[in-house]
Amino acid sequence: MANKLSYSSILSSRAQKEIAISWEWYEERLQGLGDRFVMEVVSRIMDIENNPERYPTRFKSYKEISTTTFPFLIIYRINTREKSIRIVSVFHTSRNPKNEIQVIC
Repeated sequence: MANKLSYSSILSSRAQKEIAISWEWYEERLQGLGDRFVMEVVSRIMDIENNPERYPTRFKSYKEISTTTFPFLIIYRINTREKSIRIVSVFHTSRNPKNEIQVIC
């Protein structure tokens, strides 16, 4: 039985592109590594859907959660009325932090 409190998620086109580019980069290094990356991102998004308020607010009303194995932050925003999560970016932590703020502005 599904958790009635669970939220649904929507990935922005930017987040989709970042995931695709990262998948390709990891797959070029080691076959299957890109799939592991995507599985981890999906797992963390499921964590967000189950408890969106759990993770810290970093800028205005945007929250973030890090992946466990890969150096990425998932930046998201909650719409409590629609019970939805908008994934704004899947941000590689080696990128300039100023770019992270530009992503969400």
